[in-house]
Amino acid sequence: MIQPDVTVIVAVYNTMPYLTTCLNSLIDQTIGRERLEIVAVDDGSTDGSGRELDRFARRYPDTVKVIHQANSGGPAAPSNRGLEHATGRYVFFIGADDYLGPEALERLVTAADRYGSDVVLGRTVGVNSRYIHQAVFATTEPDVDLFDSALPWSLSNTKLFRRELIERHGLRYPEDMPVGSDQPFTIEACVRAGRISVLADYDYYYAVRRLNARNITYKSRHLERLRCAEEIVRFVAGLVEPGRRRDAVLLRHFTWEVAKLLEDDFLQLERDVQEQVRLGVRELAEQYLTDGIRDRLPVEVRVRLAAARYGDLDDLLAVIRQDAEEGIPPAVVDGERWYAGYPGFREPRLAIPDPWFEITGTVADWLARLDTVSVAFEGGRAGARALLVTARSPRPDLAAVAADIVISAGDAPGTTIAVDPDATGTTVRGRIPLDRVLAAAAPGGERRTIQAQVSAFGATGAAALRGSRRPVPLRTVVRHGARLHVLTTTTNHKGQLVIAAAPLTPRRLMARLQRRLPLGGK
Repeated sequence: MIQPDVTVIVAVYNTMPYLTTCLNSLIDQTIGRERLEIVAVDDGSTDGSGRELDRFARRYPDTVKVIHQANSGGPAAPSNRGLEHATGRYVFFIGADDYLGPEALERLVTAADRYGSDVVLGRTVGVNSRYIHQAVFATTEPDVDLFDSALPWSLSNTKLFRRELIERHGLRYPEDMPVGSDQPFTIEACVRAGRISVLADYDYYYAVRRLNARNITYKSRHLERLRCAEEIVRFVAGLVEPGRRRDAVLLRHFTWEVAKLLEDDFLQLERDVQEQVRLGVRELAEQYLTDGIRDRLPVEVRVRLAAARYGDLDDLLAVIRQDAEEGIPPAVVDGERWYAGYPGFREPRLAIPDPWFEITGTVADWLARLDTVSVAFEGGRAGARALLVTARSPRPDLAAVAADIVISAGDAPGTTIAVDPDATGTTVRGRIPLDRVLAAAAPGGERRTIQAQVSAFGATGAAALRGSRRPVPLRTVVRHGARLHVLTTTTNHKGQLVIAAAPLTPRRLMARLQRRLPLGGK
């Protein structure tokens, strides 16, 4: 039997009807079925996913291998089981609700052979407004350094791996992690790899946000996510020596996995759970959060981590409530240094060092921080429709210190209608044409942060608008070209105002009807 070039491993648990699209995208790969092996592991599905896998195995017996097992509680065990049965020169992991571009595997294998790569990333795009960090996909790079690139922000396992590398180092998924188990596997593979390549010339991987949101990552809770963050941070610390290289990877984890534990929804937890999370975060910060990592964190994240590390639970709650309920804190100017005046700043009882609050190097970003007052859709015909945004700064002198203030949706710029100062602050009103939002949107839809851009003190800064404290999603339907799109404004998990644009497909329409969410807008 000829060895296949690539084994695709699919860990499956209740992913119908997305699974069918996933499998068809694999069977139809231009690499050809004679060069392809698909190992699908059914982790105790109850929705017919197992039967769908068996149907594909009967139809393509030389390509599709199906393994059934009792539910393990996460993707690690089925992924490891797939590795045990893989025979390809390379291994590729795909989520059972995602799908590939037709030429993806052929292009990935060709690049790995050409460059001698142990790991290859192909450009990933989000579907149904799923967020995918894009920095690493800016350009095609035959040789990328994990410690000197944006790669730490793209650590999912949806990559091509040389199987010899996996087996030589005994790489496997930690089965005691219900979520996040792909990160230790991917991190170690990247550390051990002789060469990592990034391909940005094609849409290789389509990461789907399920409309029913049943994915285990979407459902995981704070204590589970705390345990995941602890496992990942300690894994990295055990794998990489202290210093710049370790900091480059841990910066991602403190900015993302750890910081997400202290977002605004922390306020809704039971107090005993809040305290468990705070103590876990404090321990991670004390052991692994170096000054080098601290100084590269966004100030909002930095101050919350400082409160968890130096204060008690009430100190942490006060900082989070400042953003979530009270609005942007004042800036404190001391000589040539600027500081964010959050609760706890220069509080003798806490003795938090000033650098945790310092914003001197990012004053323009700080001035761009605005609170949302209102949003509304306006206009009749599609080309003339726009999103009207009214936002508020606590600085009465904003117009005097800022040369330019613009509200935009990602890279879709708006037009400033008014900048009105008063005794307690400044109100900014902007208009963002919806055709600009849709023209820049990915075909499968995407979510864009509404942000303010400010030019001040010789620099240009930007910051996401803080969303409404009691967000009510606002929706409208707009025709763009030949397709109808749903546009929705709401507040994301970070408390930021966002607008999601997605094509109005039959599946999406049915999902909305089932959830009984009315369409709004004028």
